[in-house]
Amino acid sequence: MPLRLNPTFRDALAGAQRPLAGMWVCSGSPLVAEICAGAGLDWLLIDMEHSPNGLESVLSQLQAVGGYPVTPVVRVPIGDVVTLKQVLDLGAQNLLVPMVSSAAEAEEVVAAVRYPPRGRRGVGSALARSARWNRIDGYLAHADDHVSLFVQIETVEGVEAAAGIAAVDGVDGVFVGPSDLAASMGLLGQQTHPDVAAAVRRTFDAVRGAGKPVGVNAFDPDVAQSYLDAGASFVLVGADVALLARGSEALADRWGAASADPALPSY
Repeated sequence: MPLRLNPTFRDALAGAQRPLAGMWVCSGSPLVAEICAGAGLDWLLIDMEHSPNGLESVLSQLQAVGGYPVTPVVRVPIGDVVTLKQVLDLGAQNLLVPMVSSAAEAEEVVAAVRYPPRGRRGVGSALARSARWNRIDGYLAHADDHVSLFVQIETVEGVEAAAGIAAVDGVDGVFVGPSDLAASMGLLGQQTHPDVAAAVRRTFDAVRGAGKPVGVNAFDPDVAQSYLDAGASFVLVGADVALLARGSEALADRWGAASADPALPSY
């Protein structure tokens, strides 16, 4: 019996009756990725841009989460044709490409994930996990059905070009990054600034107007809810490393040296 691949993130969004909630997986650990995969969230973002992840660790994490009802998305560090080819060949079905600020850049990314004649993806399915070493019947002919592509808008230029970016054939959705967008607006570290939030909402309107789903990063629950109310179809609401950092800090505040009563004897 031929093997089958999982539905893509594009498919998950199309069939969803509510917005899809996910979290960042940034530690590089397949064990941590598996713990997060079993938590009950809808999707995970395995990050290669700002995390210690390379091809080997991404492969291990894709394998670790593969047995759970969660959709993994891999954010590549850059949208070049070689990086995208390698990550696709690892078996990543869902890609997020950062720093896309024009329709022309989006078109280049689309070409990089499609086989000729529609694109420039290198052909190596017999050697690659993507096609399960040619155990997926008709993989080359139907590869586009097995891959979803999302691009990230996180600059002032990207906001202005959002409608055109979203309209590019082969772009399955747009993810907005408020942190880099704030920096692009001269508001470094102020991702909840009213002007940044307004730019995020303008991007939402443009992307939704083009008929594509739009998502956003928002760790603050109130901010996340406000973006959901504004029409976000998918959100990232936390990160493995951030949860560990804040959780360990809470333990230290309660039990560590900083909380010790100086009147008590030390042992």
